[in-house]
Amino acid sequence: MNTPSDLPSKVLNFPYVNPLTGPFYVNGAEPGDTLAIHFAEIAPSRDIGVSATIPFVGALTSTGSTPSLQQPLEERVWIYDIDQNKRTATFRANDSSFSIELPIRPFLGTVGVAPLQESKSSRVPDAHGGNMDTLQTCAGNTLFLGVNVDGALLSVGDGHFLQGHGELCGVAIEGATKTTLVIDLIKKKYCSWPRIVSDEFLMSVGSSKPLEDAYKIAFSELVKWVSQSFSLSIMDSYQLISQINEAEISNVVDPNYTVVGKVARRYLPSISEVFCNSHDKLRAMDRS
Repeated sequence: MNTPSDLPSKVLNFPYVNPLTGPFYVNGAEPGDTLAIHFAEIAPSRDIGVSATIPFVGALTSTGSTPSLQQPLEERVWIYDIDQNKRTATFRANDSSFSIELPIRPFLGTVGVAPLQESKSSRVPDAHGGNMDTLQTCAGNTLFLGVNVDGALLSVGDGHFLQGHGELCGVAIEGATKTTLVIDLIKKKYCSWPRIVSDEFLMSVGSSKPLEDAYKIAFSELVKWVSQSFSLSIMDSYQLISQINEAEISNVVDPNYTVVGKVARRYLPSISEVFCNSHDKLRAMDRS
């Protein structure tokens, strides 16, 4: 889609959407390991971004799994001018003269390894990562994915320049990116659901339906992670995280919904922790 007249129904070929780059074979990666993917740079590689309303896609319309007697919302396409120097995207209303510059925050909507014992569409977020659409797969952060097959088979794509929580209409401001990754391998330690470490937070990602199940996955994984890594009992970890956590709704439009559970690192004991250590090492490499 390059112009407002390039309607999704005319130019998209479902289900062959959400193309990715990869898979990349990571030497030495074996089932039971964890892959650390540090996002060193994610930047627009073109001067436009695109968003749209697509029939039966989005949180405020009928979908295939939540049908109603309503007709689908009208197809629309919005073209955003991207200013890479100012790091802005310009929204222009289709039905009026209103426009406004928005600050961009690029991230990859889809990052995943090969799933365990099955194949999945690249549109599906799950334990292997995939189409999580989380704002946290951005430059400066490190994503951890459990390795299920030899070589891990990492794929990335779905560049987003800006997105609100939940990807409400089903489409962010999307476009091509220049992406630089730094990869590390943690041997013989497996995380069963995606984890993300930033300079400030530990984060666990859960994807499921209904949304409350994604929330439960994210926080049960976070409680276990903090308990195992910081010498706290499960119940003490549960109590502490209950009082200081933050939750982000990443998407409510994909085949599974995604929630990110967050806890600030400053509240946790300052002892060695493998995922934090890996992030800090890769972050230092990135900065140098």
